[in-house]
Amino acid sequence: MQWQDHAIILGVKRLGETSVVAEVMTRGRGRHMGLVRSGRSRAMQPVLQAGNLVEVTWRARLHEHLGEFRMEPVTLRAARLMETATAVYGVQAMAALLRLLPERDPHPHLYDALDVILENLQNPADAGELFVRFELAVLNDLGFGLDLTECAATGVREDLAFVSPKSGRAVCRAAGMPWADKMLALPPFLTTGAMIAADRESLSAAFRLTGFFLHRHVYEPRGIEIAAARDGFMQAALKAVAVASPHDGMVSPSLVAKG
Repeated sequence: MQWQDHAIILGVKRLGETSVVAEVMTRGRGRHMGLVRSGRSRAMQPVLQAGNLVEVTWRARLHEHLGEFRMEPVTLRAARLMETATAVYGVQAMAALLRLLPERDPHPHLYDALDVILENLQNPADAGELFVRFELAVLNDLGFGLDLTECAATGVREDLAFVSPKSGRAVCRAAGMPWADKMLALPPFLTTGAMIAADRESLSAAFRLTGFFLHRHVYEPRGIEIAAARDGFMQAALKAVAVASPHDGMVSPSLVAKG
């Protein structure tokens, strides 16, 4: 059996003296593992860095086998991703999120989103918004998507200010105020059609929002902890937003919209 696709390196594990098992995210085959012979060689080590885009060919006798990867570099961006804390932690944290999905299960929109986000992580002021939207997309693909489009109580689409921790649906300010202390805040930049960038307060609220539902629906039932890289990323992103100009670029909601 054989297939070929573009892939983003998520990580590698040493196997023997010269080889590695590479973990990649592909557009058509999802998260996939494969043996890379001579993966620890001087020629291959720069290629097999997390975040790099490669063209990969996978071969195996049977579909269920680990198989072997052959890789050719397409975009080597790992060195650039080492320049900021948001990029260093962001690559690790997004890889950890993708590991929550079944192996070899296609999620083309998540592949596309990951590729776009990796190209924009060099701007720390935008990195936090992009990452939160990626978390929302992963939650959706795991079957726990949030409905942030209209009020769960009234059906209105304006002045959405809260999210119900029980239903994961948005609630407008008027309907939610009597129970505000039991609600999760809905950051304005996550509302439909919003054209504003996040500040430190709203980005912090967004991390609390996604973290709450990831913990309740995914990590706690599986008995695992949220990746440490997420905390490192949050701290770096919040620091970057605090010092950024409020007029520095805006993140497009479509970057991680499901296709």
